[in-house]
Amino acid sequence: MTSLPARAQAEAETIQVEDVTGEAEVEQSTTEEIDVTPAAPDQTPPAEQPPAAETLPQAPSSPRVLITEVIIEGIADHPEQERLELAAYDAMTVRPGSRVTREELKLDLDAIYATGWFSDVRIEPINGPLGVQLVVQVVPNPVLTRVELEPEDNKIKPEVIDDTFSSDYGRTLNLNELQLRMKELQKWYADEGYSLARVSGPTRVSPDGVVQLKVLIGTVDGVEVQFITKEGESTNDKGEPIKGKTKPWVVTREISIEPGEPFNRKQLEEDIKRLYSTSLFSDVKVTLKPVAGEPGNVTIVLGIVEQSTGSLSGGLGYSQSQGVFGQVQLSDSNLLGRAWNLALNITYGQFGGLANFTFTDPWIKGDKHRTSFRTSIFLSREVPQVFQSQNAGDIVTVTDYQDNNSKYAFDINNSNNPADRRFNNVANASKQFPDESWFEFEGDSVALQRVGGNIIFARPLNGGDPFKKVPWQVLAGVNLQNVRPINFNGDTRPYGVPSGNIDDGRIPNDEVICIAFNCANENNLASVRFAATYNTLNDGRNPTSGNFFSFGTEQYVSIGENSPTFNRVRTTYTHFIPVKWLKLFKGCRPKPGEKENCPQALAFQVKAGTIVGQLPPYEAFCLGGSNSVRGWFDCDLAVGRSFGEATIEYRFPIISIFSGEVFIDAGTDFGSQANVPGKPGQLLNKPGSGVSPGVGVIVTTPVGPLRLEVASQDFTEEWRFNLGVGWKF
Repeated sequence: MTSLPARAQAEAETIQVEDVTGEAEVEQSTTEEIDVTPAAPDQTPPAEQPPAAETLPQAPSSPRVLITEVIIEGIADHPEQERLELAAYDAMTVRPGSRVTREELKLDLDAIYATGWFSDVRIEPINGPLGVQLVVQVVPNPVLTRVELEPEDNKIKPEVIDDTFSSDYGRTLNLNELQLRMKELQKWYADEGYSLARVSGPTRVSPDGVVQLKVLIGTVDGVEVQFITKEGESTNDKGEPIKGKTKPWVVTREISIEPGEPFNRKQLEEDIKRLYSTSLFSDVKVTLKPVAGEPGNVTIVLGIVEQSTGSLSGGLGYSQSQGVFGQVQLSDSNLLGRAWNLALNITYGQFGGLANFTFTDPWIKGDKHRTSFRTSIFLSREVPQVFQSQNAGDIVTVTDYQDNNSKYAFDINNSNNPADRRFNNVANASKQFPDESWFEFEGDSVALQRVGGNIIFARPLNGGDPFKKVPWQVLAGVNLQNVRPINFNGDTRPYGVPSGNIDDGRIPNDEVICIAFNCANENNLASVRFAATYNTLNDGRNPTSGNFFSFGTEQYVSIGENSPTFNRVRTTYTHFIPVKWLKLFKGCRPKPGEKENCPQALAFQVKAGTIVGQLPPYEAFCLGGSNSVRGWFDCDLAVGRSFGEATIEYRFPIISIFSGEVFIDAGTDFGSQANVPGKPGQLLNKPGSGVSPGVGVIVTTPVGPLRLEVASQDFTEEWRFNLGVGWKF
């Protein structure tokens, strides 16, 4: 029998290894020798080595000892004793009957630790008559009962922690499985946008099985605004920082992440989208700059590329109210670098014109409710469609009129009258024949001149959180305008007659109507307006799902003579249902792995309104037109005090930029044309109600959808072609 060399024995006394939970030792009693049986009876000691001067000495090889038995201790009566014994034993390469070295025992100790089941492992060899008995003392981890994350403000929901570790609760803690669960938590943070978050630990494992993990989320120290060129340069040719036009607070107010809050990638992406939606910037580059001396803290640096916000534009168009018209607009959407919008719009056409000066502040500085402000001053001349019809003539102007309560009114320029002659003026005719009513026919289309202004405040109902997306928005405003009925020369014309009803210079007296309220030369209209909208549409341009609801009321109050008092109420409800009926478009038939792109929907819209009080005829509701019942021209279906409309429309993509629509519109004035002063709708033989089926093709362009539609009147062969901009709703 031989024994381990003294030096080897001493080295085997203590072996230390590191683990995530601390240090562990392999101890061997210094009072015992480990005796081993020689490898073979005929084995002889090695030959003597040559003198040291001739060859370099070599380190003695570690001797091998015979292991006769391996015993796992420390887990008696443990609820998972068998599982832990097998885990420890399977991790070892040492088996009874094998010969091992000290290094191999250390590797086995590391392997037992690597199973993750134990907080302490010690290997104690004990000499026996036939070899060495290897006793492995283990201390199992406690049974996992709860996982806690520090600090408390860790942004993770308790149910997420419970769902992650629920399968491990009530079982012996395994550090390897714990690391896998920590990776799941790390992924949750990344999926939620906390891309800088790091989960580490455990920092503490209590005897009763409570595990504490540390979360370093990553905190925003601040936001810096840096103006850069399109090439990304932050300095000019002289090395000076580039100065931007925009005030820095215009940029930073769109950033919802405050200093001291956790960095969230998704939240920042939404903030960048809001910056782009202002249309003030062509590019926004984001850089995260670490804060020196503060691990996990970053500064968000926004590289802003400004775009030109001043514009001068013009164009030509056509509308029924103005005929062929030209338009010029001068605007700046970033006035003084404060995101203010100032615009001057001038339109001049065949039948009128418009000059409109508008100022808009999209977000009043410092207001947490994100209130916007808009005011405008305008001067317009237009031919109101209330007094027009496509096939039954128009309400046209008369130079003068004298109502003497007779059955008929006579044109002084026609000799078909009781005097059998013409008169120079209405006053002379009325003086000579006071029992007859007289007018002087002019024949211009009735036009209105409006001069006034308005102020409007609008805000979302966000509860004071300017970044919260909410469906509700409210509006309040005041409006003041002067309205004057005129002819094409701008002369005041308070009366009109239906051109198609004049019979040889004579017309029923009750068909000479007042254009303005009280037959006055002008009306002053003052109103207060309130409105609310609810919007859950999934797309502002071409929605396929969601709802839109609006309700508004405008109260007009009298501010003097010939200033009417009345109230207008109007409401709209729209609903979209996504469908997949036609699959003409390639995107409706995606190949495996491709994303479907097939925007089609069944859309419903209902509109209604009414007016109560002293109604000027030009303020009545109009039915018919490209945004109403499409089988009729603008305002050619009805002119009513009340109205109702409904539309069902199926929209579907066809190919490339082309889409199709099939629709049916219906509208009614509820018999209220007779309640409009002067009854212009009835005088022009407008039907009052109708149904209009039709089809259309929509072309998507950079400026928005263009509609080419054809619709029928009441399922007859009376068809109307319509060219419109944008979807009807």
